[in-house]
Amino acid sequence: MHRTLLLAKIHSCTLTAANLNYVGSISIDEVLLDAAGIFPYEQVQVVNVANGERLITYAIPAPANSGAVELNGAAARLGMKGDRVIIMTYAQFDAAEAQTHCPTVILVDEHNRLAEVLRYNHMLPRPGLIEDVRV
Repeated sequence: MHRTLLLAKIHSCTLTAANLNYVGSISIDEVLLDAAGIFPYEQVQVVNVANGERLITYAIPAPANSGAVELNGAAARLGMKGDRVIIMTYAQFDAAEAQTHCPTVILVDEHNRLAEVLRYNHMLPRPGLIEDVRV
């Protein structure tokens, strides 16, 4: 059996544009894609913090160090310039891989420039995987 886990996310970046007449996808500064390990054309989930919209599309690289994060095509109707978004990608893991997997978390500054690369700790307590502890 495989489980779907968070592979990486770019946390709380700012949409720099919404291009309705572009052919689909989300453009993301290439530096951020590289830091997160997100491949061009990889499926991503985008969560708009400003309005609660969620969408699935694919990532395309924007020029490196441009700070660009742009919704394109029909997805442009789900956000506008200035909205904060979280961009996530997932992967399939077998049980052994899932026990040691640590997602990559990319933090950005106010201009969508890379600020920090973090790893979630795989040892965080999880329901059903914690030994019985009596107080």
